[in-house]
Amino acid sequence: MSNFLVRPETTPRGGILVIHAWWGLNDFTKAFCKRISKEGYLVLAPDLYDGGIAKDIRGAEKLRGKMKRETASRQILDGLDHLKQATGEPAGLIGFSLGAYWSLWLVEARPGDIAATVLFYGTRGGKYEKTKSAFLGHFAENDPFVSESGRKKLEKTLSSAGRETTFHVYPETHHWFFEKDRPEYRAEAARLAWKRTLDFLRTWSG
Repeated sequence: MSNFLVRPETTPRGGILVIHAWWGLNDFTKAFCKRISKEGYLVLAPDLYDGGIAKDIRGAEKLRGKMKRETASRQILDGLDHLKQATGEPAGLIGFSLGAYWSLWLVEARPGDIAATVLFYGTRGGKYEKTKSAFLGHFAENDPFVSESGRKKLEKTLSSAGRETTFHVYPETHHWFFEKDRPEYRAEAARLAWKRTLDFLRTWSG
């Protein structure tokens, strides 16, 4: 298993762990990591498919089905440990879809090691009372993969756990609206989500 690591040109203001969508560690994800790094962050993205890349939903389902949970969880934890050792601070965390699910797993597995979590159209059940993270969520108005009730339940759970939580729903968008290589991409919504993400990370993660 491998990681994609991008170093900023200056001393890192913090570390960011990026967990890819079910397409794999594709060109979009790598470009996103480079974009975040230009803001001054040390960025690491675990490759949970060990080089596998999907172009369509059928291919993504196959790759996800082959993924071993124990292996993936260990690689995510190792990536977080690498960032902590490099920066000496709790990390920021950004997950896309499948990666959002894993991000929510991680904040429960390592509750004191994440300062800020950004979720792109992904949810997961959990309690989250122990995590120290703040949360920002970007969700599509029309999403067959994430129900409105599931999103509202997660938002309520996080808020009830005392976590700083802000969820945004983007009108006339669908799942993957932030990803420029997808037909669901919506430029204006993506631009706004990017700005909100940077503002959030600067507030909570350096």
